[in-house]
Amino acid sequence: MGTIPAASLAARAAVGAALAAFIAVRAVRQRSLDGSGGAAGFVVMAVHLACGYRYGALMLAFFYTSSKATKIGADRKRRVEEDFKEGGQRNWIQVLANSLIATVLVIIFATMTGGQDQCLDSNKSKVVTGIIGGIIGHYCCCNGDTWSSEFGVLSDEQPRLITTLKERYKWWSHLTRPSCCHCRWPNHSLIDSLLGATLQFSGYCSVRKKVVSKRGPTVTKISGMTILDNDAVNAVSVLLTTALTAYACIRMF
Repeated sequence: MGTIPAASLAARAAVGAALAAFIAVRAVRQRSLDGSGGAAGFVVMAVHLACGYRYGALMLAFFYTSSKATKIGADRKRRVEEDFKEGGQRNWIQVLANSLIATVLVIIFATMTGGQDQCLDSNKSKVVTGIIGGIIGHYCCCNGDTWSSEFGVLSDEQPRLITTLKERYKWWSHLTRPSCCHCRWPNHSLIDSLLGATLQFSGYCSVRKKVVSKRGPTVTKISGMTILDNDAVNAVSVLLTTALTAYACIRMF
């Protein structure tokens, strides 16, 4: 594989850093990220853009659409979500849970290809094809998870617990209750839902009238064990989805 001249790579890295800084500062000001989330977001955005504009664009499309979705129906979400924050204000843990794996992959991709864009072609390189497929699958999983969370909580339909298909509490969104499956949002990660229903605790607080993620004297258990929190569930589901889509792309292309 050929390589891009060092001057071009440096220019791309500089453009990526400048654009990432602008977006991170703007996101903090608009409360899409908190300070730590802005710092983490700057790093991962700069790396994505430096490794390839198409991967930077993919990440930014996920971030932009998810940030917009978070702000839709804010008044309703404020009443029903346990950890509601104006604008989202996602921290560094949430940022990395949705971008760290892809960041590692784009670095490996850029190292292997010398910074050149490649297509899905297993005949040319199964490893590169798997990496590209994994990156795409990574953000498909993150996008499906976030959209189903942000829009699902606004649905008037009764959610069902994925492990039993029984109807559960009305305002059970994936963001704080990932074991919920809304029939309007089929793109919601099945892996994510199953992990949340079994390994993440969810309960209903009779005082706050909300579904919560911690046990307490006024909390009635809905599902799950206290093994993973929401960010850990997201990270594991992203990892598994990335691996599955990488394998699928190697087999298909």
